[in-house]
Amino acid sequence: MTASDVLLGNDDLRVEIHAGAMTVTFTRPERLNAFGAATSARLAELIRAAGDDPRVRCVVITGEGRAFCTGADLSGPAIAPAAAMEAVNSYVRAIAAAPIPVVAKVNGPCAGMAVGLALACDIVIAAESSYFLLPFVGIGLMPDAGTTALVPAGVGRMRALGMALLGDRVCAAAALAQGMITRVCADGALDAEVDGVVERLASGPQQAIRATKRAINAATLGELGPSLDRETSDQIVLLGTDDHREGVAAMLGKRKAVFGR
Repeated sequence: MTASDVLLGNDDLRVEIHAGAMTVTFTRPERLNAFGAATSARLAELIRAAGDDPRVRCVVITGEGRAFCTGADLSGPAIAPAAAMEAVNSYVRAIAAAPIPVVAKVNGPCAGMAVGLALACDIVIAAESSYFLLPFVGIGLMPDAGTTALVPAGVGRMRALGMALLGDRVCAAAALAQGMITRVCADGALDAEVDGVVERLASGPQQAIRATKRAINAATLGELGPSLDRETSDQIVLLGTDDHREGVAAMLGKRKAVFGR
């Protein structure tokens, strides 16, 4: 194995293997790393492949530029609602099922389905300037990507409802205090902090690490699968509503949405 292997991602992803870690980086900084269904599916494939690759002992997911990821790219081509939901759910399921640890390196804003992406990970390390946001109601939708299970599991029902119904933004420090994430560090220290965690995971006892992840996920993520199913069925309906069309048009037009009753 060479010191650094660069693998095939797609136009929205850069994938590298180095020192026992596969790092997957979203590479659309001009769109704050928002991405579509094809990238969702490719991300799931990469995570599944990492679990079978003897070179890889953990996965790191991060974003290029000033954002981690701001969720779905609403300016992209239309896709059937069922296919869109299946693509989103694929990477959440892949992270939870991966036999190796997955680390979210949250370097900036984390919004929409990216909150589910981050919280499905086993360790979440955030820069102090980052934040977490569920903006779904503002475009006539409900939270998805497993967030109806993952957010309450971290912060409790009341805080989760504040994020989901009111669009409350949660800064990294508050997310740590509320139990949503693992660590917060200064922006300039994020790389070193994640590198240190990766080194510990990569050099640790692999059978014990895998068994630990499997046991804790089995004890705590029992509602994730049913939540993904509920989100899918309800979101497919909401994606076809006038409120959703109005919400997207208002967002893209930078105006206030006017929803029906």
